[in-house]
Amino acid sequence: MSHAACGVDFGTSNSTVGWQRQTQQTLTLQSAQSALLPLEDGKVTLPSVVFFNAEDDAFSYGRAALTGYLAGHEGRLMRSLKSLLGSSLIDGQTEVGGRALPFKALLAHFIAELKNRAERATEKRFDCVVLGRPVFFVDDNPNADQRAQNTLEEIARSVGFKHIAFQYEPIAAAFDYESTISGEELVLIADIGGGTSDFSLVRLSPERAKNADRRDDILATGGIHIGGTDFDKYLSLASVMPMLGYGSQLNNNSEVPSSYYFNLATWHTINLIYTRKMGLQLQDVARDVRERDKFNRLLDLVEQRAGHWLALKVEEGKIALSDAEQVALELDRLSPSHTLQLTRGEFNTSITHLVSSVEETVVKLLRDAGVKADAVDTVFFTGGSSGVGLLRQQIAKVVPTAKAVEGDLFGSIGAGLALDAVRKFGL
Repeated sequence: MSHAACGVDFGTSNSTVGWQRQTQQTLTLQSAQSALLPLEDGKVTLPSVVFFNAEDDAFSYGRAALTGYLAGHEGRLMRSLKSLLGSSLIDGQTEVGGRALPFKALLAHFIAELKNRAERATEKRFDCVVLGRPVFFVDDNPNADQRAQNTLEEIARSVGFKHIAFQYEPIAAAFDYESTISGEELVLIADIGGGTSDFSLVRLSPERAKNADRRDDILATGGIHIGGTDFDKYLSLASVMPMLGYGSQLNNNSEVPSSYYFNLATWHTINLIYTRKMGLQLQDVARDVRERDKFNRLLDLVEQRAGHWLALKVEEGKIALSDAEQVALELDRLSPSHTLQLTRGEFNTSITHLVSSVEETVVKLLRDAGVKADAVDTVFFTGGSSGVGLLRQQIAKVVPTAKAVEGDLFGSIGAGLALDAVRKFGL
């Protein structure tokens, strides 16, 4: 088996692996899709999901993991694994099948699976990798941000990658877009992923693509730790969690603790509400709630361990609201079952504070670069959460004369990383 270099986009919601088949001279002609490798049932994305099936004592990944979980098999579902990087949880552990599993080992399970599937698809051994990373794993804390990258490098090395480089995800997307243009453009890359919103202002052209060192073409980079899972969270808190008692009162006129609902609405903390200690705490609180019917729904949901199901339903509603003004969410696992009407207006209101922070990040980026808004030729959107209408509207207000181009929302970064892998390793 020959050795090769690949690009790995380990995403909060979906992951891809890119491998560039062409030589350096033909890189600018490479389309995004042909660089991406099939990872599951012929599809180039592998959802960043791990399910431990307690009945079979085995792990499954991606869509198969979600299918196993939704089929009702006993076990643990873990999603948004990337969100653990840069958080205090990364040095902790979780219980899987009655055994303690360090979170670092959980991430290693998934990244090793990405590597193995890519190697099976190509019959190559990937010793060299360019890993995508957000502009900031952690906002306003350079030391914590570096620790997060170091942790990811340690994990990648533990699964067999020997030569490891990193590239900012929006820069990787820029390389992919550059392979499609015929002239020079000043491009704002907007990568709105599951966990972060990252931006780069880059000069791109076929001529510039020939240069190995592109530092002079990158005018500024910026980012904020806000992404699609945050949109899910606040939509859930605004529309679904009140049905389970969020915001309701106890007999002493204080509110039911909000931490239950925040954990249930946040992908990587859902499992915290299933612990025995939390179960006892919920039973204690139940004695003092005023709206017992709502709290009983929460208790029943926790007993079913249906938190991930609920989060998937909210995500489903969020995606549908990109194309519709209103959607009906069938919450048939609640007791009693319920159909919830979600509106785009309600969604926009729930995420306005998040979008405002993202908008401020773009304004600061232009200021840092010393570039006027009307100098930007193109906004290139990538990332699975870049389809949120309110987000696009607010970015368009910042750069009103720029044309909007939509890349492969799930593939541009992986394809760009594959291009960068050839440039860095020559394999």
